[in-house]
Amino acid sequence: MGMVVIGVILAIVILVVLWFIGVQRMLVSLDENVNNAMSQIGVNLTSRFDALTGLLDLVKGYNEHEYKTLSDVIKMRTSIGSKSTAADVDAQENIITEAVGKIMAVAEAYPDLKSNTNYQNLMNSLNDYETKVRQSRLVYNDTVTKLNRTIRMFPYFIVAPMCGVLQRDYLKTEDAKTEMPSMK
Repeated sequence: MGMVVIGVILAIVILVVLWFIGVQRMLVSLDENVNNAMSQIGVNLTSRFDALTGLLDLVKGYNEHEYKTLSDVIKMRTSIGSKSTAADVDAQENIITEAVGKIMAVAEAYPDLKSNTNYQNLMNSLNDYETKVRQSRLVYNDTVTKLNRTIRMFPYFIVAPMCGVLQRDYLKTEDAKTEMPSMK
């Protein structure tokens, strides 16, 4: 009788350990999906900054003061990686919005800049990157939803903190940014 009890207890312990390993693997997978989605945002933001740098070179020939101001703004950029937060992304978005606004103001003051083929191509690229960033933000928020929903449910909310998997913040859209800006 004692061997049967020990066998049952051992079987229960093995099942609990296997269950814990399965839950831990699923939580790590969800967490890595969020990290990957954040990295994709970083790649797209980098591309947008590259397009801005190209525009910056064009502006230099038209307005040296504005070039210096824009150069200082763009230097405030930081890399967005898998461990970045929603606040980091929002800060980078604000830098880009400020720079684009200044570039558009210079283009309005210099119609020949606005009609420059390179300027138009770079603005089209910037629009393309804007769309990609918006799509990446949607993927990120969907991925965060899956992670957050899972780790709030029983029994995952017990295991998640033990595995270091915590809720993530969503990327938010300010009311002023709900419409795609015209970059023409």
